[in-house]
Amino acid sequence: MNKIHFVGAGPGDKELITLKGYKHLSEADIVIYAGSLVNPELLEYCKEGCEIHDSAFMDLDQIINVMERGIKENKKVVRLQTGDFSIYGSIREQVEELHKLEIGYDCTPGVSSFLGAASALGVEYTVPEVSQSVVITRAEGRTPVPPKESLQSFAQHQTSMVIFLSVQMIGEVVAQLIEGGYPEDTDIAVVYKATWKDEKIIKGKLNDIESKVKENGINKTALIMVGKFLGSEYNNSKLYDKDFTHEYRP
Repeated sequence: MNKIHFVGAGPGDKELITLKGYKHLSEADIVIYAGSLVNPELLEYCKEGCEIHDSAFMDLDQIINVMERGIKENKKVVRLQTGDFSIYGSIREQVEELHKLEIGYDCTPGVSSFLGAASALGVEYTVPEVSQSVVITRAEGRTPVPPKESLQSFAQHQTSMVIFLSVQMIGEVVAQLIEGGYPEDTDIAVVYKATWKDEKIIKGKLNDIESKVKENGINKTALIMVGKFLGSEYNNSKLYDKDFTHEYRP
């Protein structure tokens, strides 16, 4: 039976979609894409005559109606979502509706923007003995955050942190990170539209990043990255240490 294909579009660069994602997109009869976030250049992969819908102008019912119609017409339907849909992708609410309609689906993962941002900076989130964990979160705004997941709570760990959907609140974010435990001179970076042609990187410390972000007019489509992994401190891994033995290198 025909099914809906959820495809991660990647962080922005049209060449960073997976081969499987590209195949689904190039074969699609109907594409519903997140127009406010997905690079429209990806639609160049669609075949002639493909029916394209921008979900930025649609509510959940409208999205599901298009999906259901496509399935009834035996068409290949692709839901193209930004980055990887497993992070702030709103996929759960869509698949729950598909379950009600007894419509199947599959998922093709994509490259998340937090990975694209790390590549843009040429950094590693998990530097040995500096940071071995990554917190992916967002600041509370119109969408509530569970009380135990506040920025102050996560900041107590002082590990690598990536903050989505919050650059418009950069001043509040900084205040909460400092309140939680990060020193004011902690390295921080804001990456606007990672991997896009108009990508912009702003680097600073917690005590000066707000002014830099505002000077550059960045208020959306950007990630906030904070932690010692951005600094000069690092340690070599054991993996390639000539004195460290393992099953492949005695």
